[in-house]
Amino acid sequence: MIARRIWRSQRFLRPFSSSSVCAPPFRVPEYLSQSSCSPASRPFFVHPPTLMEWCGGSRSWFSNEAMAIDSNSGLIDVPLAQTGEGIAECELLKWFVKEGDPVEEFQPLCEVQSDKATIEITSRFKGKVALISHTPGDIIKVGETLVRLAVEDSQDSLLLTSDSSEIINLGGSKQRTDNLVGALSTPAVRNLAKDLGIDINVITGTGKDGRVLKEDVLRFSDQKGFVTDSVSSEHAVIREDSVSTKASSNFGDKTVPLRGFSRAMVKTMTMATSVPHFHFVEEINCDSLVELKQFFKQNNTDSTIKHTFLPTLIKSLSMALTKYPFVNSCFNAESLEIILKGSHNIGVAMATEHGLVVPNIKNVQSLSLLEITKELSRLQHLATNNKLNPEDVTGGTITLSNIGAIGGKFGSPLLNLPEVAIIALGRIEKVPKFSKEGTVYPASIMMVNIAADHRVLDGATVARFCCQWKEYIEKPELLMLQMR
Repeated sequence: MIARRIWRSQRFLRPFSSSSVCAPPFRVPEYLSQSSCSPASRPFFVHPPTLMEWCGGSRSWFSNEAMAIDSNSGLIDVPLAQTGEGIAECELLKWFVKEGDPVEEFQPLCEVQSDKATIEITSRFKGKVALISHTPGDIIKVGETLVRLAVEDSQDSLLLTSDSSEIINLGGSKQRTDNLVGALSTPAVRNLAKDLGIDINVITGTGKDGRVLKEDVLRFSDQKGFVTDSVSSEHAVIREDSVSTKASSNFGDKTVPLRGFSRAMVKTMTMATSVPHFHFVEEINCDSLVELKQFFKQNNTDSTIKHTFLPTLIKSLSMALTKYPFVNSCFNAESLEIILKGSHNIGVAMATEHGLVVPNIKNVQSLSLLEITKELSRLQHLATNNKLNPEDVTGGTITLSNIGAIGGKFGSPLLNLPEVAIIALGRIEKVPKFSKEGTVYPASIMMVNIAADHRVLDGATVARFCCQWKEYIEKPELLMLQMR
């Protein structure tokens, strides 16, 4: 019973940091307040005057998503949470809300992209968007505030009206939200003012509820004599006296910041250059593969499925990996250990408008050709729309780079660490070949280039592995015999 009363009386306690000056209100247990023991012997007892003095300032505590709450203003700072292991920053892609919009619990607020995937940030509270702190394209560190929400705080009896821009407290005094969060405006307008070197809070807005519009910023700029030539092209305004200057600068240098997957490629390729590579090149006769693809297309009853060469190449690769497990491994340089991977998670490099990304098909050794085809189609669709999940781009064990789909006979790939092998596929083309009898015949030939980590694999192992894979491709009947 005593434990239950303690729990009931203290269940409103919240964790707070040492920098907090006010803690959430809580009720002192009755058995403690009525006790005759001295204050020194009652470590959990808090005198009401001391508590009131303690609450004189602002307070903040954090939920499991580290949202800092300011009780005096009823505002919640929503920071960028940890989106994955080793992720320290993300690029803001777009906002789903704007300042002044009402927000429901678990409603998406924005979309960010890390080195590995695109993620939606959702709200844990119901309220209204008070301030958006960043614009699309910004690089945001983990823990930085993304957006500030105005929410209802029942503990401080703070009421927020949704049909006006005023905050009303119990004393009856009113404050404009502008005084709390600055001028109302969109992120694009804020960025325009920032580029012009203008404090947006000193501009008188002509929009609804005093919102500062783009025209207000430009009018203020003209009145104060600010220069607009340096404004970025996203919201630049070309003035008549700067047309010639603008035209002459079209041939100048342009700085392009790397974002998202392009930033990840810088890191991974820089790491790959420190690993000793060697390459093994072979040509494969794909006549049987071409016939197999044509058979699948003619007997396809599902219009949503598109049959290509790649699923058969992926499945045959998995069959070859079963016989040569060291090719499907990773290397731990610190402990000098080789980890043989049990699953064949085969990655496929995809070039998208957002950059190069390598999602992987999990457990290929357990999938049929049709299942591989469907999974490959799903990954291609997500990659095109920049919607890949972190699980789709992590855990790969070997990579295929189908450069032949774009053009070129063969490539010279770099390792996708910590994998120990990557294979570049050239295009399939008809070339003349000589038979044993000396006659010339046409053949569909594909060049493959295997890059391997020479710390783990030697040339003989890679050559035998490639010959086994080549045999499965040139003779699909052998592949069918050993498929599970």
